Amino acid sequence: MATSDEIMEALADFKEQCNNNKRLRRMQRDWTKLIHFVAEDTGDTFTMDVVKGEIVSFATGRNGTPDIIVTASSEDLCDMFWGDLNPSQKYLDGEIRVKGSQEDVMRLDAITMIIWPEV
Repeated sequence: MATSDEIMEALADFKEQCNNNKRLRRMQRDWTKLIHFVAEDTGDTFTMDVVKGEIVSFATGRNGTPDIIVTASSEDLCDMFWGDLNPSQKYLDGEIRVKGSQEDVMRLDAITMIIWPEV
């Protein structure tokens, strides 16, 4: 089980990976979303604000009305943000659940494939 601090650390790494990837930023330049992440085993929640493909902020708690809600175990959230697991396979297995439009789910999948193509 991952702690809230570990998830925040993983989110910080994810933000850096995303924001420093020029290809990803160019591809997502028209994507603005508010995303909630829910660690189902700990009850911790996190909010990420993406504006024109850039992660501008993330924080603990549920802030605002989300466009997308991602629910997983705390360990899977950490592993996903650190690139230690294939979130697409976990999604297909039902271990990571995403509530949002089909387009947004596909974009999240594309983001992970660009950042961590070898996972």
